[in-house]
Amino acid sequence: MNTQDGIALTGKLTISLNDEIVQETENLVVTAGKEWVASRMQGVTDGVMTHMGVGTGTTAAVIANTALETQHSDGRQTLTTSGGTVAGAVITFHRTFAAGNQTGAITEAGIFTAATGGTMLARTVFGVVNKGALDTMTISWAVTIS
Repeated sequence: MNTQDGIALTGKLTISLNDEIVQETENLVVTAGKEWVASRMQGVTDGVMTHMGVGTGTTAAVIANTALETQHSDGRQTLTTSGGTVAGAVITFHRTFAAGNQTGAITEAGIFTAATGGTMLARTVFGVVNKGALDTMTISWAVTIS
């Protein structure tokens, strides 16, 4: 009997403002991100996921995305732990955006290998999270390989 094992990459984003969860949503692992994961199986070591970007784009995420639609003018921010934290088949990326940074009506986020350019692993678009100048926003992004 021939059986096949399918591998899927899925993700979940949790957004907190001032330590209170305000939104949870799923993400889309884009083609470039899947290719990046596959290259690791060949031993390619040209980088890890190091940055998270947020923005105000509202166009739905699609598999061909390589950047955010409208990245925030404050740019991408370094992840709390470069490369994320692995537990079993889940890798989690974290970033806290301090008061005064990335303020406004945030509606999209992405994970990247660089501060500019680089490879996008995943992108998501979500309902508006209004980050005021005094707010701290934390995004925890779990990607599961199943």
